[in-house]
Order: sequence, then structure tokens, then C-alpha cells
Amino acid sequence: MTKLTILDGGMSRELLRLGAELKQPEWSALALINSPEIVQQVHEEFIEAGADVVTTNSYALVPFHIGEERFEKDGARLIALSGQLARAAADACKDRKIRVAGSLPPIFGSYEPQNFDPSRVQTYLKVLVDNLAPHIDVWLGETLSLIAEGAAVRQAVAVTGKPFWISFTLDDDARRDHPEVPKLRSGETVEAAAQWAVQSGAQALLFNCSKPEIMREAVDTANRVIKAANSDLQIGVYANAFEGEQGESAANEGLHATREDLNDDAYSRFACTWVDAGASMVGGCCGIGAAHIHRLKQTLSSAKAA
Repeated sequence: MTKLTILDGGMSRELLRLGAELKQPEWSALALINSPEIVQQVHEEFIEAGADVVTTNSYALVPFHIGEERFEKDGARLIALSGQLARAAADACKDRKIRVAGSLPPIFGSYEPQNFDPSRVQTYLKVLVDNLAPHIDVWLGETLSLIAEGAAVRQAVAVTGKPFWISFTLDDDARRDHPEVPKLRSGETVEAAAQWAVQSGAQALLFNCSKPEIMREAVDTANRVIKAANSDLQIGVYANAFEGEQGESAANEGLHATREDLNDDAYSRFACTWVDAGASMVGGCCGIGAAHIHRLKQTLSSAKAA
């Protein structure tokens, strides 16, 4: 059996739980400005919960969230700080090796594939890559809505020589009409995304920031493509806990409510189905906290032992 990698969970709600301010448009970037010690504490709590990987709090460090002027003035410093905090938390763990993933977000907004601008994307990605590179072990292009965003990440990180993972967000609504054809939020199929990932040079293809109920079909599809290509590409999942349908509103508008039914036990049961389908990397996205990761770690460890 392939070794399981436990990822961390969502940063934003954990920042809020520990007393950091969370509001739009800055979102989780606000904690780097006002309370960076809480950012490090979140990383440390995820590690204590069992995470093997912590992801830098660089998701909102783009002009979409902090504005062009602040990005030009403070972007590089804040990006470097996000890497330093994650690295410090990882290095403080002495009983096992913790990897740091450098978060490379959708530059022009979450769930906004129509806003992707290939003529400008590398300008912004370069600032992220240059300032995260000294602190990270692997790149994570995450919550990407279209294959072109994945290709942009691959191009941006190539100069570093470090491995990269690509994580796509899925269309939560597509399951109602065609559950057998999972799609990205761009409308592109998971099958096409997996075919691209196989030849991309990525170490892993993941799916994140979508409902846990739709992840199994995506893993099944990706696993079929990967096996047909005789590839060793790993598959990962980290779902969100958002309440209601996400297609009707942008991820960056306000503070989405989270589901009361998706407690740590319920989430870990979903995770078991993803592993059964072929995922070897599992964690959580928005609304999935340290308690979820702790239970997920326990549940998957017990299942593996059995």
C-alpha cells in the first residue's frame, strides 16, 4: 500500500478560532500583517494534529485580495514571511520530518476561470515563487479552476527545480446533472485535467475546495487515467466544509457559512472513501480544522493497520 500523506487543513477558520481578524478583501493575508504569531500557531496545531505537510499562508497574497499598491509595496515581504512562519513551525517538530508546501493560488480570484489572464499571470507568480522558494519543499498550485492555471504554475516553478503539485477545484453543481463526468469549475473534465497532469511533470494531482461528496468521482476518474498511462502520479484530496452551492457566488465574497453536519467523524469517513478509490494524500480545505485532521489521521492509521 502506498504511504499516506496527511495534509493540513484550512487556514482561515483556524485563524479566526485563535483570535485573528478575518475579513474581505484581505482575507487570511490580514493575519500576516497584524498577527503573524497566530499564523505560526495554526501551522503548529496542524502538525500536532498529525499533518505531514503544512501549506504557507500565501493564498491571499495577490492583488485580487490585497490590492495592486500593497502588493507592489509589501507583497514580497509578506510572501517571504508566510514561508518563514511555515518553515519555523515545520523545523520545530523534532520527532518527524514535516514538509512545507508553497501555496500558489489562482492569481485572478478563486472560482473565477473567466478572469485568467495569460499575459499577466507570470508577473505575479514570479513574486510568489521568488520569495517562497528559500523556505519550501514543494510547490502547491491550489484551487485552480482551469488547466491553463496549472500550466502557468508549472512554468513559474520550473526555474526552481523543486517538485510541484497541482490541485484543481471541482464544479460542485455538475454532479446533479452528470455525476459520472466530474468537471473543473471551468467546465473542463477531470479526465482532461488528469491527462494533462500525467504529462506535466507534477508529482501529484489533487482536488480541493469543493464538497466532500463530489470528490470520490474525481479520484476514480483520475486513477483510471493515471493507471492507463502507467504513471506514478499521486492523487490527493482536501475538501471544504462550505454550506450550500458555491457556483452562485464567488469564493471571495464575504465569509461563507460552514456545515454543522461535517464534524470530524463525518469528514474522516469521506476521507476513507477517497483513499479506497486511490488517493494517497488527504487533508482539508476551508472550514476543516485541526480537530478534523487529528481524527482523519487516527481513522486512516487504524484502517491501514487493519
